[in-house]
Amino acid sequence: MKTFRERLRNEVIVFDGGVGTYLYEKGVFINRCYDELNLVQPDLVKEVHRDYVNAGADVIETNTFGANRFKLAQQGLEDKVYEINLKGAQLAKSVAKETTLVAGSVGPLSVQIEPLGKLSYDEAKEAFKEQIKGLVDGGVDLIIFETFVLVDEMVQAVRAVRELNPEMPIIAQVTINSDGQLLSGAPLESFIEKLSPYHVDAIGMNCSVGPKLMLDALEKLKGLTDIPISVQPNAGLPMNLGGRNIYMTSPEYMAEYAKRFIQTGATIVGGCCGTNPSHIRAIRRAVQALQPAKRMDVKSSELKVESPEEVKVLPFKEKSRFANMLANKKFVTLVELVSPKGVSPAKEIEKARKVYQHGIDAINIPDGPRASARMSALAMAVLIQQTVGIETVLHFACRDRNAIGMQSDLLGAWALGLRNILAITGDPPKLGNYPDATAVFDVDAIGLTNLINRLNHGLDLAKNPIGEPTGFCVGVGVNPGAINIDEELRRLDWKIEAGAEYMITQPVFDLKILEKFMKRIQHIKIPLLCGIWPLVSYRNAEFMNNEVPGASVPPEIMERMKKTTSKEEGFAEGVAIAKETYEQIKSSVAGVQISAPLGRVDAVFMMLER
Repeated sequence: MKTFRERLRNEVIVFDGGVGTYLYEKGVFINRCYDELNLVQPDLVKEVHRDYVNAGADVIETNTFGANRFKLAQQGLEDKVYEINLKGAQLAKSVAKETTLVAGSVGPLSVQIEPLGKLSYDEAKEAFKEQIKGLVDGGVDLIIFETFVLVDEMVQAVRAVRELNPEMPIIAQVTINSDGQLLSGAPLESFIEKLSPYHVDAIGMNCSVGPKLMLDALEKLKGLTDIPISVQPNAGLPMNLGGRNIYMTSPEYMAEYAKRFIQTGATIVGGCCGTNPSHIRAIRRAVQALQPAKRMDVKSSELKVESPEEVKVLPFKEKSRFANMLANKKFVTLVELVSPKGVSPAKEIEKARKVYQHGIDAINIPDGPRASARMSALAMAVLIQQTVGIETVLHFACRDRNAIGMQSDLLGAWALGLRNILAITGDPPKLGNYPDATAVFDVDAIGLTNLINRLNHGLDLAKNPIGEPTGFCVGVGVNPGAINIDEELRRLDWKIEAGAEYMITQPVFDLKILEKFMKRIQHIKIPLLCGIWPLVSYRNAEFMNNEVPGASVPPEIMERMKKTTSKEEGFAEGVAIAKETYEQIKSSVAGVQISAPLGRVDAVFMMLER
């Protein structure tokens, strides 16, 4: 497993949500010592951690926020500081195993330190040291300081870590008010200035206010430092309903702001009080939408393929009708149909027949979209081709097969008459209904493209001859809305080097993003097809914004969808928006891939009407 610092350098990291408020949701009364639950109700604490791991958190925090001697003394537990922290770390590590990192959570001492109180700086440092030793001995991967008000107090906490383990990664977080200052009234500048000599790994904000005010403060904070920034807001301010504090901010709202945090400059996102696994699951999806997958298991030397002398490689234009149209620069129209969740493909085949009769060039079949279990996309593609007669483009994901299984399925697909492949990495299981399912990912889309290219040259993965070659027309996905567009373009170059012959974008709503992307790929000569998704409702627009990789619905479109008052009105407006997008981009791209929202192929026909 990659270390925290390795992840911090290369990716956006998702932390868990509130631990205390989630325990409260599970029925723990507020007069209990929540940190003591590590000793008296360890299974409940593990359940909380497990829920966050299953929701997709990269890092979970120990249930030790208030486990220092001063706070524990209020419950007569000051002699159990080490035991509670050690157990807290062990519980989190037992759930995280080898897939998730564990951060030791440390909060303020809740007593005044000098010059306002009797506690000296060194005494404060020793109190922190007492707590942190239990966490370090319990095996935490990093220490996170949360909800600090006084920077001088945090400095003593950092000193404590450095004395115990100079190499331990540290995140230092303060809490702010509605004016974007520390609750003590100190400006953010003082936070950065006083911590700079201690070389912490990340700084940030948590708790106190909701996402909107955190975003405002982030705008300022990013201009003050080059250190990675963490943002973990509350789910808004709580309301007291029937004696219970209820946080009203929805997971979708948190996810939308998580995207904005990342786009503004945050490297770490998560939640604090009032957030629960549903919020983290939504944030995980938002991050997945913005962060391109990493290149796996492919070296440049492996991308160059030479066929055995007796093998004839099919030219691009001869690979399929679809490939021939692209080679001859004819505009192509694909429609995306999703396989059924059951065993009967009758409805999908009837839709395919209607699509074929309408003059569509090919049908796209996704492979387990959103990590969902459906009828095999390969089987669905074969059934459509054999029953209807229209060509299909089979999405082929790396998630569910090892390299041997991929090669076997591809050879079978060729033998069954499939000629067009879209090579994709695939959504991780954590995004779907089976978060505990094991993902394979022997290779990513780059490695898969390389594998298909070898088969097209009469070679298997190990470069052994297979006799007659395949002749797949192989495409790849591209994400114009990726947060790290430079990384996305590097990956695209590798895909093309590996053998990609066309590319299809994720659904495009913001034409400005597409225009910028197309300017960046002017040097690339393979055909570009633009993804179009007719929206059906405002909620559908929110879903696209928060959960679909690369989809970014601009405010003006969100507002248009929000104004609709019925299902049919929302559907009509979504189709109108899609038609406008189509008219504006069709002269600039080689074709379009149109999704049939909720299986409604009539949206496609309405969109293409002249």
